[in-house]
Amino acid sequence: MKTSLLKKIFFAVAIAIIVIQFLQPAKNISVTISTNAIDQHYSVPKNVSALLKTSCYDCHSNNTLYPWYNNVQPIAWLLSSHVNDGKKDLNFDEFNTYSIERKKKKLTEIIETIDKSEMPLSSYTFIHSKAKLSKSQQKEINSWATALKENLNQ
Repeated sequence: MKTSLLKKIFFAVAIAIIVIQFLQPAKNISVTISTNAIDQHYSVPKNVSALLKTSCYDCHSNNTLYPWYNNVQPIAWLLSSHVNDGKKDLNFDEFNTYSIERKKKKLTEIIETIDKSEMPLSSYTFIHSKAKLSKSQQKEINSWATALKENLNQ
């Protein structure tokens, strides 16, 4: 009788795993360049732009480059949650919609989180090793963010 119950539980779990594969969250993919994107309104050097796109944009823009495993549940839900939280906190594609005070705050947060090596998240860089920022790359981004923040005061 125990074996029969275990088989039923296994069968129910297997069916549930198959069913959830059809429940995919919406993808964060935009086919147009946002007119509110930070680089449309402010100077972003090519080297800094490349670093931001490699290390930040998957979670902090309107366009995520998804890995193959994003098609597997429940991983897709987890990634979708990370992206939605990231965009809610800072979205480089919507940066120009922020007030001057919010822009300054976000630039300060960029500097602080990069100084503390809190961003990009270690869970992200574990799989996306190219997103890990060296000390010199951190300095490049922070120098740019500091200069931009100072220019916003003028």
